[in-house]
Amino acid sequence: MRIALIVTLVVLAGCKDKASSAPKATSAPAVITGVSVDPIEGALAYPFTQADSKVSWVGQKVTGKHEGSFGVFGGIIELVGADATKSRVRAEIDMTSLSTTPEKLVAHLKSADFFSVAEFPRATFVSTSIAKSGEAYTVTGNLTLHGVTRALTFPAKIAVTDAEVTVNADFAINRKEFGVVYPGKPDDLIADDVALQLELHARKKI
Repeated sequence: MRIALIVTLVVLAGCKDKASSAPKATSAPAVITGVSVDPIEGALAYPFTQADSKVSWVGQKVTGKHEGSFGVFGGIIELVGADATKSRVRAEIDMTSLSTTPEKLVAHLKSADFFSVAEFPRATFVSTSIAKSGEAYTVTGNLTLHGVTRALTFPAKIAVTDAEVTVNADFAINRKEFGVVYPGKPDDLIADDVALQLELHARKKI
């Protein structure tokens, strides 16, 4: 019994290490009042969709991990003067387009145990600030997931040209902060942190 407990703790520790390999986004209760989604004066529109961008995720548990993605999403980067720090990104994900393997896991993730997609079919993000430090950027904005809105801050790489804005970000969020609290099986617990990877290619709207 004691040996089994030790093995479980060792495996859990390994699970935690994998889950924390991506930088962890900071999260706080969102302050919605005063956050504008009106068009930004002088901004040029750079839309993106799943056609040439990618939003993927990795979830960890004691016995391994599951990788998945979202097949339907879109958004727009409102670029001001080719300066990312003066700009804004808005995005929406169709949570019903979640995919992973095995197929039976998809149904479970869409159920009330996890994302309750029948009740909360959309996840949205609206940035409130983009700051630059050296060659890197820090993006802050309001993420609404599973009916919960929180202010999220995460690192990103942003490149701007006249024709395209590319954004690459790799970070982790705590699912429980968004009300996704299903623990998993007693002998196969699920990590709180979920790694997200964004690869966005936003092209100037002509």
